Amino acid sequence: MTAKEAEKLLLQNGFILLRQKGSHRIYLKGKIRQVLPFHAGQTLHPKIVKEIMENIDK
Repeated sequence: MTAKEAEKLLLQNGFILLRQKGSHRIYLKGKIRQVLPFHAGQTLHPKIVKEIMENIDK
């Protein structure tokens, strides 16, 4: 999964872009915060993908 695909998934599930610092974008949904390292063309680490999936299900 790329950062662009993950961003689309987060936005579709009610997360909003709170802020960005460097290449890290911080999304918020209620009290759930998700940091997404946004490096174009690179795939995300499996642990980050797992964390995103868990946060979407909350």
